[in-house]
Amino acid sequence: MPDPIAGSQERTRVLADGSLIPTLGLGVWQVPDGPECEGAVRTALELGYRHIDTAQAYGNEASVGRALRESGVPREEVFITTKLNPRNRDPAAAAEQSLRALGVDQVDLYIVHWPGGGPTWAWPGMEEAHQRGYARSIGVSNFSVSELDQVIAIATVAPVLNQVQFSPFEYRRALLAACRERQVALEAYSPLGTGSHLSDPTVAGIAEALGRTPAQVLLRWCIQRETIVIPKSTHRERLAENAELFDFALSADELAALDALDRTGGTERARERSWW
Repeated sequence: MPDPIAGSQERTRVLADGSLIPTLGLGVWQVPDGPECEGAVRTALELGYRHIDTAQAYGNEASVGRALRESGVPREEVFITTKLNPRNRDPAAAAEQSLRALGVDQVDLYIVHWPGGGPTWAWPGMEEAHQRGYARSIGVSNFSVSELDQVIAIATVAPVLNQVQFSPFEYRRALLAACRERQVALEAYSPLGTGSHLSDPTVAGIAEALGRTPAQVLLRWCIQRETIVIPKSTHRERLAENAELFDFALSADELAALDALDRTGGTERARERSWW
């Protein structure tokens, strides 16, 4: 079958260290370890996805690795992200454990999952994981501008990415602008609001006018805001639908209408309330 992601210059982005990351990925947060996770990853790879995002805290790295091996897709064609659980106080040792669980020699991106215990303590260990070749690139997640700046100030190897909650409803303009200024890619998680954003009248109206689905409109907004996006689904039809983002565009008026849905005041924060 044709690759729905192929044929668009938007489908990849060059990170500050020169690594290439697909702009659309599959997130596997809250997908149970075992057949459900393996099935979602295998299906995504069959549909042309080449970016899978997992984490130590998710407990499903082994399933991601099994699905990758069983898919027949060469390892070098798939961008794999995992995240340090800050409760693991040795980032390099934790990365080595993740590699064993995934069954790979290296991950493409290793990021600090949240700034637990403060934003900087983990970074020397992240750099050690990078130096040992456990991770091609390193970054952070759920870091505000001030937390990001604290890491950059002590870094020998700067973070290349900040993964945060981001959608028209969480349009963190100041954080996005600061990341751009610092050459840190912003990656959007929960772009569909775990489903809660799909029924919004503005989103639904734009989708109907374009002959698209609400999910496609929300994900396309992220792409046009120059972010990387990692929606989660375990259903084949939704995985296929979420990949069909590169053959249409939102107009300036449609973007503005979606921008106006923001509930954060254009914040530089990564979260309104911490969950750690």
